[in-house]
Amino acid sequence: MTRPLSSTTTSPFAYADERTTNRAMLRVHPDRGIPDEAASILAEGVVAHVAFAMEGQPFVLPMTYHFDASRPTSVYLHGGHHSRLVRHLATRAPVCIEVTLVDGLVYSRTALYHSVNYRSVVVFGRAVDAPPAEVQRALLHDMVARYYPGRTAGRDYEAIPDAHLGATAFIEIAIEEWSAKARRGGPTGPRDADPAAPGSAGVIVLR
Repeated sequence: MTRPLSSTTTSPFAYADERTTNRAMLRVHPDRGIPDEAASILAEGVVAHVAFAMEGQPFVLPMTYHFDASRPTSVYLHGGHHSRLVRHLATRAPVCIEVTLVDGLVYSRTALYHSVNYRSVVVFGRAVDAPPAEVQRALLHDMVARYYPGRTAGRDYEAIPDAHLGATAFIEIAIEEWSAKARRGGPTGPRDADPAAPGSAGVIVLR
């Protein structure tokens, strides 16, 4: 069971530790859990993979989104009004959102120990009522600024007209709980610490 948000906590999102809930539990490498970094990962991410099921058929869709780490109670998905996902979310059905940041490619002297350095977050939640038009307008401005830092309406692009708001949708997903996980560091193969061993080992840094 999750705890409600509290303004007195130091964590950016005051839900209980991820290992206390069944669906958010980290079952593989729980030592890699980084719940305090969940908000920063969402704020830095570019593509959200949104998973849902309709009539027994699972789907996963890549979507642009907006998240503000200063108000970490919701994720806003950006898409078309008449998409299958939007119709599904209107029923208040549960949804799962995943965002991954790839920080590096890890190569080892042993094939099995090649790996990836990453940070990822998995969010569980449900859609709530659509925000009013002026809130959606502000969200779209904020989303542009998040994806393209420094760009502002009226200087770098025209202000958003009502017609454009009507052609798109922001779906607010109220976050019920989340978990975050990371892999950091170099290769851990049995010969990777031996510079005299054949082959090579290291990390290709991407971020």
